[in-house]
Amino acid sequence: MKKFKFVAIAVAVFALAAFVLVGCSSGGSSSAASSASASGSSSSEAASSEAASSASASSEAASSEAASSAASSSAAPEAFTLVVGFDAEYPPYGYLDADGNPTGFDIELAKAVCEKLGWGIEAKPIDWNSKDLELESGNINCIWNGFTIETREDQYQFSKPYMLNEQVVLVKADSGIKALADLAGKKVITQAGAPPEELLGPEGDMADLGASFDGGAIQTIPDYNSAIMQLESGAVDAVACDLSIAEFQMAQAEGKYVMLDEKLLSEHYGVGFKKGEVETAQTVSDALLELYQDGTVKTLCEKYADQGIKFENWVLTE
Repeated sequence: MKKFKFVAIAVAVFALAAFVLVGCSSGGSSSAASSASASGSSSSEAASSEAASSASASSEAASSEAASSAASSSAAPEAFTLVVGFDAEYPPYGYLDADGNPTGFDIELAKAVCEKLGWGIEAKPIDWNSKDLELESGNINCIWNGFTIETREDQYQFSKPYMLNEQVVLVKADSGIKALADLAGKKVITQAGAPPEELLGPEGDMADLGASFDGGAIQTIPDYNSAIMQLESGAVDAVACDLSIAEFQMAQAEGKYVMLDEKLLSEHYGVGFKKGEVETAQTVSDALLELYQDGTVKTLCEKYADQGIKFENWVLTE
């Protein structure tokens, strides 16, 4: 009986020990699984966080780069500079003042246009005979100096005509010359390359008049100032020139010179650009019209009235 009890007790103890052992083993597996799960979850969260951070950084960098690119592309382009070629001995439209600075009606007009358009400006004196080479080489990008449009339309891209001009003949008041017919046998001079040279030349519309001059042709000289000096000294009898030149000389030396009533040619001034520069020529034309409308043109004409500029000769009004 005792032996049976002992065996029963031993079996019970063994069963209890087995149960405890299984329980511990199960607890350890659960703990390990939990730990592994926590570790895996932590690693996954870290990876996700890193990926998100990397994606965010990449997105921010891309946005920053895009913004920088957009800012660069929207930045204002370099300001345009109008380089005006002009004859420095062509008052009142263009000349150098006492300090050697470019001035004159057309120079001030060009400055007003550039100010309105937000352009820079450089007024550059040129040899008038080399004006085409200066323009083609890019040394200047326009010719603006009492520049006649007529007969030059195929060579330049012109702005709209802005000022009336005429080709006239200037003589001394006491010369006795009253009409174009009186120029027969007289010495007549003009600036080289100016319209009278062609007009009165062998192929010109007034070739017969030119052939009647002393020497059978009109003489030429590099600039109008020198031509006027020739007239003053008596070396020539008449100067064929622009209306503005004649009016300037008469205004500066009242009573000394007169202009013949008969005109050689009526024409207009414009701003000359390289052929094909249509947009630039139109932009300048629009600005000139605005300057007329806001009174700037009238003010400039009044400023140069004592040099022969007349507001009534302005033609760009619409």
